[in-house]
Amino acid sequence: MLQTVSDWLWWERLWLPGNVSWANLEDSEGRVYAKASQLYAVVPCALCLLLIRYLFERFLATPLANTWGIKDKVRLKAEPNHILESFFCSQTRVPSQADVRALCKKTSWPEGRVHIWFRRRRNQQRPGLRKRFCEASWRCVFYLFAFVYGVWALYDKPWTYNLREVWAGFPKQSMLQSQYWYYLLEMGFYLSLLLSLTFDVKRKDFKEQVIHHIATLTLLSFSWISNYIRVGTLVMAVHDSADILLEGAKVLNYAKWHQTANAMFAVFTLLFMTTRLVIFPFWLIHCTWVYPVERFAPFFGYYFFNVMLCILQILHLYWAVLISRMFYKCIFGKLEGDDRSDEDEDDSDSPEERNKKMSHKNGSGVRGRANGH
Repeated sequence: MLQTVSDWLWWERLWLPGNVSWANLEDSEGRVYAKASQLYAVVPCALCLLLIRYLFERFLATPLANTWGIKDKVRLKAEPNHILESFFCSQTRVPSQADVRALCKKTSWPEGRVHIWFRRRRNQQRPGLRKRFCEASWRCVFYLFAFVYGVWALYDKPWTYNLREVWAGFPKQSMLQSQYWYYLLEMGFYLSLLLSLTFDVKRKDFKEQVIHHIATLTLLSFSWISNYIRVGTLVMAVHDSADILLEGAKVLNYAKWHQTANAMFAVFTLLFMTTRLVIFPFWLIHCTWVYPVERFAPFFGYYFFNVMLCILQILHLYWAVLISRMFYKCIFGKLEGDDRSDEDEDDSDSPEERNKKMSHKNGSGVRGRANGH
């Protein structure tokens, strides 16, 4: 059974053009080809990056946050109530109006007090400003390093300037050491993001982020095994170029350098629209969709790779809408954060609760004074 699955999984027609077999991609005559077994190195690389991230956030980002005076907002804690806590943990964090009424009967609390309890309880689970600052700092530094390395690995390659060269001699294209380390670095990073999802800042596009990370890892793995490495490195460089500015703008915004952050975000918006909505679909997808069929007949891997690229492009369009909204606020209003972020809710007491507490406090004071005299 397992042998059958293995034979089907590594069937040459899934991965390679019709006139090529795995035997053609054996190392020979000074040529070194990418091998599926090399992908196992991605796991220890991801774990190393998680360790480096921990050390970076603790010993670099946190002291920098202290220097810039970045502090977490003081949040009011939800008062202890085992009925509401049980409902919050086992049912939902955002109760419906019918749920609120039922909880009011169980707790003998008014609706306003129950709503306030849930807002405060939700706020307790939201990451603080310092955590967001540290996370954005780490991503900014990584994207900068990865992009610089990618430029170094690509600047002297002919396929960077002439996309037809991507397919010259395909798939018998020898793997370069710079390509190996570039792939290992990028795949390790995206795997580390998947492993850290449980404690990273959760945003409104959480599901889209998961889809993006999985699609990216799938694309990179497939391109590695099928020797689509040249176009894979171009895709990675195009993506990293804009992400540097996005994370940098977040860092400056958290540090309250709003004008500089807005200027950087404006540049990011222009670069994102150019790289993700122009270069990616009209250069890179065109390169993978049109040029290969000039050299060989389409095969399963050809369709699979292009479908995955189209999924990424759909996500780019989704994020372009969010970025456009943020850019509008940046130009015509006040951009105070990331539209994707789950911002704190107002957890202050309602007027009725404040009046009740004030009446209780004043009544206690009167009784105290009466008892004192």
